[in-house]
Amino acid sequence: MVTTLAHAYPWDLVGDEAAAERIAGLGVGAVALAASYHTTRAATPLHPRHRMVDARHAALYVPVRPEAWQGKRLVPAAPSWVDGDSFGAAAQMLRAAGLPVHAWTVLTHSSRLGDANPDLTVQNAFGDRYPYALCPAQSDVVEYCETLVAEIVQSGPLDGVVLEACGPLGFVHGGHHEKTDGTDWSPVQQQLLSLCFCVACVGLYGDAGIDVVQFRQAVKAGVDGKADSVRAALGEQLADVVSGVRTGLSRGLRQLLVAKIRTVLPDAKIVAHAAADEWATGPFATVAGGVDADVDTLTFTAWPGPDAALPVLKALQGITDKALAAYVLALPPRPVDGAALAAEWRQYLDAGASELHVYHPGLASQGRLDAIKDALTRLP
Repeated sequence: MVTTLAHAYPWDLVGDEAAAERIAGLGVGAVALAASYHTTRAATPLHPRHRMVDARHAALYVPVRPEAWQGKRLVPAAPSWVDGDSFGAAAQMLRAAGLPVHAWTVLTHSSRLGDANPDLTVQNAFGDRYPYALCPAQSDVVEYCETLVAEIVQSGPLDGVVLEACGPLGFVHGGHHEKTDGTDWSPVQQQLLSLCFCVACVGLYGDAGIDVVQFRQAVKAGVDGKADSVRAALGEQLADVVSGVRTGLSRGLRQLLVAKIRTVLPDAKIVAHAAADEWATGPFATVAGGVDADVDTLTFTAWPGPDAALPVLKALQGITDKALAAYVLALPPRPVDGAALAAEWRQYLDAGASELHVYHPGLASQGRLDAIKDALTRLP
């Protein structure tokens, strides 16, 4: 039988005694429960006490212990929209329903911390800052991620950890009311606009022998000249060195955090959101620089649908022999149709994915929950 994991927020469960059994009834094998998450406005269509949660800033859903964060520049905030140890309470409910719990941990995505510490955020070649994107070239950001993971894995019993945004974010996956579509920037232009020129990254480029002035000029020219690939904009030699620096950031952060998890939870399942593209940024960090031995599963996004996702799956298969999970969407624009969902999900399984990570029962209507259950019963 295919391995399945459903995503949930603590507020989906806290205050709803039926929520854990409702998720278990879908036929999923485990739940990725948000332990650290970015700003969001989330519907709760079946909750008995509310219909909407406004998570106004990035927050840590295990207790923020002052002694753990003393002297550190970046300190996460506790949420005001849920009480106490909401992660622990929700996790206990899930375990009582027989569901293993994986701590869903968002790392470098925090508008709150970026707004307060702009020098630690990604800066593009034009000097624009992305306040939602903490740059992992910065030692304070690495320390923040390491402490965040340490606090989460020591907070209580866990069966696994899911690492999201374990690397640099870039132009896409921002926030607020997005008003950038009219530029008609291509994916390549967006990738060029994602290359970071913060002080720490500039130092790494210099250490790698890169002429940063020429590099910056090449990026600007590529954006304004509508280059057809990042490598075409930079030239092969420069692209090789820049790619090495960039992929090394994601790999180094992943190695550090996985080692931290293993010291506390040696048998936990570790899942990392991943992309094969060497220039990838965002929640699915690049693994083009190599995959760590201690990661159990890599999750790739299947939200765009099979035409876009199947080539990503194939590319990851060319990089690693790790288990691969399709991160599948059961929300709009997908239909409320179990047979249609199963037909799409079967394509990923037939192509070599061994797991399905389903987004997102807490956000789903009863009709969509019924469709998820129906889809899973149709799969091997």
